[in-house]
Amino acid sequence: METLIALAAGALLVALGLSLIHRLNAQHDARIAAYHFSDPFPAISRPPGRSHDRSAGQALSRGLTDAWP
Repeated sequence: METLIALAAGALLVALGLSLIHRLNAQHDARIAAYHFSDPFPAISRPPGRSHDRSAGQALSRGLTDAWP
Protein backbone atom coordinates (compact mmCIF):
# COMPACT_ATOMS: atom_id res chain seq x y z
CA MET A 1 0.00 0.00 0.00
CA GLU A 2 2.82 2.40 0.83
CA THR A 3 4.40 1.62 -2.53
CA LEU A 4 1.26 2.68 -4.39
CA ILE A 5 1.06 5.93 -2.43
CA ALA A 6 4.74 6.63 -3.12
CA LEU A 7 4.28 5.94 -6.84
CA ALA A 8 1.18 8.15 -6.98
CA ALA A 9 3.02 10.96 -5.15
CA GLY A 10 5.98 10.64 -7.54
CA ALA A 11 3.72 10.71 -10.58
CA LEU A 12 1.95 13.77 -9.19
CA LEU A 13 5.26 15.56 -8.62
CA VAL A 14 6.43 14.73 -12.14
CA ALA A 15 3.15 16.03 -13.59
CA LEU A 16 3.42 19.25 -11.57
CA GLY A 17 7.02 19.72 -12.69
CA LEU A 18 6.08 19.20 -16.34
CA SER A 19 3.25 21.69 -16.12
CA LEU A 20 5.53 24.25 -14.44
CA ILE A 21 8.18 23.84 -17.15
CA HIS A 22 5.50 24.13 -19.84
CA ARG A 23 4.13 27.36 -18.35
CA LEU A 24 7.61 28.87 -17.99
CA ASN A 25 8.40 27.94 -21.61
CA ALA A 26 5.19 29.58 -22.83
CA GLN A 27 5.96 32.72 -20.81
CA HIS A 28 9.48 32.85 -22.22
CA ASP A 29 8.21 32.39 -25.78
CA ALA A 30 5.72 35.24 -25.30
CA ARG A 31 8.47 37.47 -23.94
CA ILE A 32 10.71 36.71 -26.93
CA ALA A 33 7.86 37.34 -29.40
CA ALA A 34 7.13 40.74 -27.81
CA TYR A 35 10.75 41.92 -28.06
CA HIS A 36 11.78 43.21 -31.47
CA PHE A 37 15.49 42.97 -32.05
CA SER A 38 17.14 46.08 -33.44
CA ASP A 39 20.15 46.58 -35.66
CA PRO A 40 23.53 45.77 -34.10
CA PHE A 41 25.52 48.54 -32.50
CA PRO A 42 27.58 50.55 -35.00
CA ALA A 43 30.79 49.63 -33.16
CA ILE A 44 30.07 45.92 -33.60
CA SER A 45 29.21 45.98 -37.31
CA ARG A 46 31.87 46.19 -39.99
CA PRO A 47 32.58 49.49 -41.69
CA PRO A 48 31.05 49.89 -45.14
CA GLY A 49 33.12 48.45 -47.96
CA ARG A 50 34.88 45.90 -45.79
CA SER A 51 33.63 42.35 -45.96
CA HIS A 52 35.13 38.89 -46.03
CA ASP A 53 33.05 37.84 -49.03
CA ARG A 54 35.09 37.52 -52.19
CA SER A 55 33.51 37.17 -55.54
CA ALA A 56 34.78 34.48 -57.92
CA GLY A 57 36.46 37.10 -60.10
CA GLN A 58 38.48 38.53 -57.25
CA ALA A 59 39.55 35.10 -56.06
CA LEU A 60 40.71 34.06 -59.53
CA SER A 61 42.56 37.33 -60.13
CA ARG A 62 44.49 36.77 -56.89
CA GLY A 63 45.31 33.19 -57.83
CA LEU A 64 43.11 31.62 -55.16
CA THR A 65 41.50 28.29 -55.91
CA ASP A 66 39.64 25.68 -53.89
CA ALA A 67 42.36 23.08 -54.43
CA TRP A 68 45.36 22.41 -52.22
CA PRO A 69 48.72 23.49 -53.66
